[in-house]
Amino acid sequence: MNRRELLSTWGCGFGMLALKALLAGQASAKTDPLAPKLPHHQPRAKRVIFLWMQGGPSQVDLFDYKPQLARRDGEALPYEMPSNRAMPGVAYTKLMGPIAKFAPVGESGMQVSDLLPNLSRHADDLCVLKAMEADSEAHAPAVRQLHTGATQLVRPSIGSWVAYGLGTENGNLPAFITIAPQITGDGGSVQLYSNAFLPAVYQGTPLGNAAAGARQATIGYLHDPSIQPETQRRQLDLIQDMNRAHLDRHRTDRRLEGAIESFELAFRMQAEVPELLDIDGESQGTLDLYGVGAKPTDDFGRQCLLARRFAEAGVRFIQITSRSWDSHANIRTAHPERCREVDQPISALIEDLKQRGLFDETLLVWSGEFGRTPHYQDLQDGAGSRDSWGRGHNPYGFCAWLAGGGVRGGMTFGELDDFGYRAVDDQVHIHDLHATILHLLGLDHERLTYRYSGRDFRLTDVYGRVVREILA
Repeated sequence: MNRRELLSTWGCGFGMLALKALLAGQASAKTDPLAPKLPHHQPRAKRVIFLWMQGGPSQVDLFDYKPQLARRDGEALPYEMPSNRAMPGVAYTKLMGPIAKFAPVGESGMQVSDLLPNLSRHADDLCVLKAMEADSEAHAPAVRQLHTGATQLVRPSIGSWVAYGLGTENGNLPAFITIAPQITGDGGSVQLYSNAFLPAVYQGTPLGNAAAGARQATIGYLHDPSIQPETQRRQLDLIQDMNRAHLDRHRTDRRLEGAIESFELAFRMQAEVPELLDIDGESQGTLDLYGVGAKPTDDFGRQCLLARRFAEAGVRFIQITSRSWDSHANIRTAHPERCREVDQPISALIEDLKQRGLFDETLLVWSGEFGRTPHYQDLQDGAGSRDSWGRGHNPYGFCAWLAGGGVRGGMTFGELDDFGYRAVDDQVHIHDLHATILHLLGLDHERLTYRYSGRDFRLTDVYGRVVREILA
C-alpha cells in the first residue's frame, strides 16, 4: 500500500493508525534532519525538561540557609557592592534575613525552605548547585544567556542545539517544544527558543503563549475539516515538488530548506499532537496530583503534565515557565505565592516520572536567569514598611538544581559567602551548566559545533566545563 492509499484509508475511517503507519516510514528516511543521531558518548539522559523560573528566585529564601544573614538581619552591609551598581533604594539598603524557615529534610539533611513542602519530600533526588554565576544583572541579557549562552548576540537556544545534536525520538513530533512561552518583555522573546543560524527545523515549537495560559496551549491549524487527508497530501506534494525544483535551481536557500522540512513535520504532527494536548484522558488522580483544576496550581500543573506527556512521547527538550519571580517589592507575599503555584506540580512531575520509569532517563533542570540579593530593596527610598521590601537582582551567586538523568541526588555543590551574595567555592557558570546538560545527553559541548559565517560556533562559545563532581 502506497502512502496515498494509506491516507485514503485514513480518510475512510481507520484514521490515526493508518497515518502513523505512513509516517513511521517517512520519519525513518535518511534525509530527515530530525532523525535520531548518535551521541558523542554514552548518554545518561534521553531528554531534558527545563523548568525556568522567570525573574530570578531568591536563593537565600529557598535553598541556601545562611545563619549569619538570619542573625544580622537589619544590619549594614558587610560586603561591598559593585561601584557601578544602580538600583532604586540602594542608599537605604541593609541586610534582610530569610523570609521563611528552613529545616533539614530527607536522608541527606539538605536545608530547604518551608515555602516548598512538597518538593522537600524529594530532596534526596535533587542536586542543588549553590554557587551559580551569570554575567548580567539585567533581565534581558541574563535571560538570553541562560537560554542561548550569549548575553547580547543572537545565538541558537539550548533546545535547538539539543535538537541539532540528537534529533528526535519520535519523527511525528518536534525535537524541541516550549509550553506557553512569554513572547514580549524582559522575560520573553522568540530568541529564547530560536534556531538562529541553525537550520530552521531545529527551532523550538511554541505551544500557545503566556498570555493565553497553559489551558489554551496548542498549535494552530492542526486540522482542516474542509479537506480530506488524501487531498491534503497531494496538495503538499505539489507544493514540495515546486519548492524542491526552485531549490535545485538556486542551490542554497536556507529559508526554503526550512520551509520544506517544516511542511513535512507539520503534516506528521497531525497524527500525535492533538492526542498529546488532550489531558482529559488522564485519571482524576493524576490531575489532582498535579493540581490541575485547582488554584493556584492549575496553570503550572498543566505545563508540568504536558511536559511529562511530551517527554514520554519522545520529545528531546521541553521548556516550561513560571513567571513573575522578580520580587523587587513585597517579596514576603510574592515569593510565597510563586512557590504555591509551582511546588505541588514540580513534586508531582518527579513522582509521575518515577512511576512511569522515566525519571532516570529524564534530566530536570530548575533555574532562574539569576538570583536575588541578601539585602533588601526599598522602592520608597527608606519610607516603605518592612512588608513592602523586596530584593534586587543578583548574578554573582544563586542556586539552581538538577534531578534525574545521571546526576547525584541528595547533594549540594558549591558555596556562597556567609550572606548568600557571592559564589566563593566550586562556582558553576551558566556556560558550565550548559556543558553539563549536553554531557548528560551524550554530547561533547566542544564537538557540538555548526559552521556559520566562516567560524565554528557552539553553545558554550569558548567557555564551559562539565561539572563532573555531580555526575552519578
